[in-house]
Amino acid sequence: MHKKILHGLDGSEGSFKALTEAIDIAKRYEADLHTISVEEVPRMPETIGEMIEEKDSANGFFKEAVEKARQMASAQGLTIHPHVIVGHEVKTILEYIKHHEFDLLVLGFMGHSAIYDRVMGSTCQSLIRLAPCSVLVVK
Repeated sequence: MHKKILHGLDGSEGSFKALTEAIDIAKRYEADLHTISVEEVPRMPETIGEMIEEKDSANGFFKEAVEKARQMASAQGLTIHPHVIVGHEVKTILEYIKHHEFDLLVLGFMGHSAIYDRVMGSTCQSLIRLAPCSVLVVK
């Protein structure tokens, strides 16, 4: 059924809970499992130094999340293929799904900015509505 799975890895508790489900599905269907983390850079950086500082901070954050994801997959006998991409979360993930022809997207219900999501709308909701493949949301 599912042969190519993409998991949204933002480092939150919800995304690691979703990763557990993604690993289970990948094992069951012998599917390729990929993770995607999207670095959002400051919209209006005042200096190049500010941009570099923000990028370095995001790199360190996602490095730890990717390493934890690798360990979780390895403990279950799987290898994951992590991808860290700079861009806007929704647009970047949708383009990645289309370009690489994933058939399942697995997401945690709440990401790292739950307050923002409740006020402004949710990345998860946008991906559910716009994704060209099946989406599994893990609560």
